[in-house]
Amino acid sequence: MKKSLIALAMLGTVAGTAIAQTNVTIYGIADAGISRSNNGVAKTTSLDSGIQSGSRIGFRGTEDLGGGLNAIFLLENGFSIDNGTQGQGGRLFGRQAFVGLQGGFGAVKLGRQYNPIRAALDTLDPFNLGLAGNASFVFNVYGDRADNTINYTTPTFGGFTGQLAYSFGEVAGSNSTGSQIGASGGYVAGPINVLLAYHKQNLATGAVDTGDAKTTLLGGTYNFGVAKAHLAYAWNKNNTAAGVATADSNDLLVGLSAPIGGAGTILASYIRRSDDLVNNRDTNLWALGYTHNLSKRTNLYTSIGKTRNDGLATLNGAASAGRDPSVFNVGVRHKF
Repeated sequence: MKKSLIALAMLGTVAGTAIAQTNVTIYGIADAGISRSNNGVAKTTSLDSGIQSGSRIGFRGTEDLGGGLNAIFLLENGFSIDNGTQGQGGRLFGRQAFVGLQGGFGAVKLGRQYNPIRAALDTLDPFNLGLAGNASFVFNVYGDRADNTINYTTPTFGGFTGQLAYSFGEVAGSNSTGSQIGASGGYVAGPINVLLAYHKQNLATGAVDTGDAKTTLLGGTYNFGVAKAHLAYAWNKNNTAAGVATADSNDLLVGLSAPIGGAGTILASYIRRSDDLVNNRDTNLWALGYTHNLSKRTNLYTSIGKTRNDGLATLNGAASAGRDPSVFNVGVRHKF
């Protein structure tokens, strides 16, 4: 009996030490709203999840390994709050799932992660890739995230930071087929934030190389105090494995975000895709939104967006080429 009590006490001491050295946080977002969409032919009213920010629950943690080195991990599950199903194709941790090391050298993470170009566009977009003005409705972010990724993030040097990511294609006999590479660099000084990002995806059907897709993104924001200006420009080029161009376009974003009344923020953007490969395939998107904080963690939102597609363009849920879809939504988001 005495030996059992001693063993139990020792176990409690070890567990207490482990808890003290490891910090784990549970967090999430619950976001739901009503949408009224028009695909250019029919109108639909629906209750949707993740209109402003994808609904999620996540676990992130760090362990102090000594000497300024930390082990880090993140597991993030996406779900649809309107029907309780899992997001990202039913994956358990489809939003992000990685483990790595962090220290004075920066951070190295391994697993499913956001592409650097997606993280850059999120900063440049006044809507933060949500609501009716979501810049990824037009700009390329290559699926937001990539599997099998090694990501290195630098520490901050005089306002400069950078990311480099490589995603394995995992195709037998080829290191390039299906692989992706991304990079970004940013500079922050006072009200100025400038970002440059690049992404290349080696396209594949099954295990067969079918070409590549490339995007270069440049943009920045400037905070005037009363409002913040947003500007982004991207160059997109796709080619077949034989080098024949299948896409050649440019994307432009001009936006504004402005605090109002202490608790509110007005959001506005204009986005244009100019297709340089096919005539009469340009797209324009206008969007206006408003968010209102009820507390530090809960806000209401509303937004409206209108897409104008040229005769051969089909972006943003158009029922067919040349249709002009639109969307209006209103909802509530809670962070925990």
